[in-house]
Amino acid sequence: MDVDMAVDTRPAAAGDELARTVHYGVVAEQVVAVVEGEPVDLIETLAQRIADQCLSHDAVREVEVVVHKPQAPITVPFDDVTITIKRSRHDAEQ
Repeated sequence: MDVDMAVDTRPAAAGDELARTVHYGVVAEQVVAVVEGEPVDLIETLAQRIADQCLSHDAVREVEVVVHKPQAPITVPFDDVTITIKRSRHDAEQ
């Protein structure tokens, strides 16, 4: 998994306050919990669940999630299969 979160870091940086940003250690643990949680058939579903988890943090405005599947059931040679989704807080509020 690759997760890229868009966060306005100015409030945290102004006061050097972790509470005003996103704790990436916590997010990493939550992403692992999603991956190890309820099994899914589609990597698209997994990517959406990860995006939803990231967007549950108030400071996260947008997220891009890449899910890799290096052992996809494909009959031709390949290195990696990925799905990339981009979601925003606006998407989550609809």
